[in-house]
Amino acid sequence: MATRRIREFLVGNKIQYGLINHTCAYTAQEVAEFSHVPGRYMAKVVVVWLDGKLAIVVVPAIKVVDLVKLRRETGALDARLAEEADFRDRFSDCQVGTVPPFGNLYGLDTLLDRQLTSGEQFAFNAGTHRDVMVIRYADYSGLVKPRIVDVATAAGNAGHIAGSSRSKSRTRRASSRTQSADEFPEMESAVQAECGCAIMHHMGAD
Repeated sequence: MATRRIREFLVGNKIQYGLINHTCAYTAQEVAEFSHVPGRYMAKVVVVWLDGKLAIVVVPAIKVVDLVKLRRETGALDARLAEEADFRDRFSDCQVGTVPPFGNLYGLDTLLDRQLTSGEQFAFNAGTHRDVMVIRYADYSGLVKPRIVDVATAAGNAGHIAGSSRSKSRTRRASSRTQSADEFPEMESAVQAECGCAIMHHMGAD
């Protein structure tokens, strides 16, 4: 599964990360809710076509991608949401809707919305409907070298948006199952305030 692939990537680069296991969830906002990670810290990935080339756009879970802004930021004549069939084979080790924000692991360009650069760390789906990883922004930036763009907007604020599909989940609310760590203080405080839980810490080296 992708979670193992990401772990090996992070460990191989000696990057520390946090892991949160949660009730099965199918949308970015549900993941944030069930893992008790505040939406401002939770990232989601939107797969797009840019002039015939697949790319991923990473935005806060509570926002959507404004395709008009995306065209302006990238200079693309054609910027549109990719269909699942367009990239299913590319992300064959990921469950549907859980693409991680590591385009370079899958041969794709990565665009990161500027709003996610303001915090010390952020969280993201790790290829399954039950696993969320937390990583420092500085470490992520160094590994992925994403292109920073301003494309995120609140749902309903743009005429052409992507990444705002309705939930198909039949899950029920449940607390995350985590263990204590203090290497991600900003996220740790937010998660503890939300549910009294903590983040399971993993060193990025054997």
